[in-house]
Amino acid sequence: MKNDFIKCGALGWCMEIFWTGLHALGNREWKMTGHSSLLMFPIYGMAACIGPVSRRLKKVPPLIRGSLYMLGIFAAELGTGMFLKHFHMCPWDYSNTPYHYKGVIRLDYAPVWFFTGLFYEKILSLKE
Repeated sequence: MKNDFIKCGALGWCMEIFWTGLHALGNREWKMTGHSSLLMFPIYGMAACIGPVSRRLKKVPPLIRGSLYMLGIFAAELGTGMFLKHFHMCPWDYSNTPYHYKGVIRLDYAPVWFFTGLFYEKILSLKE
């Protein structure tokens, strides 16, 4: 599980830097500078929990599995976001975007988290 935690943390960082770089391009920032926070590593590392869950859900259709992962990711984002916000340490703030909840989750990211969960599932199953 420790190796999966490290793998998920590193992969999450890479995906976030890529994602924020794409957003920079959308804002005509041609350098496409992406960014993240050290605090995000353990948050992304928690995706290692998808591994054991995915083994139990092998026969469940991808639509349901992806939906469950999406809900889990939203729950983790909400929980960690509210905790970090309490200490004024939350590295993200969605307050100025539509469809946010308490500034720590964006409901319009549901498809992103759906596919991210399935991607993590695939990555975590490669060792088997």
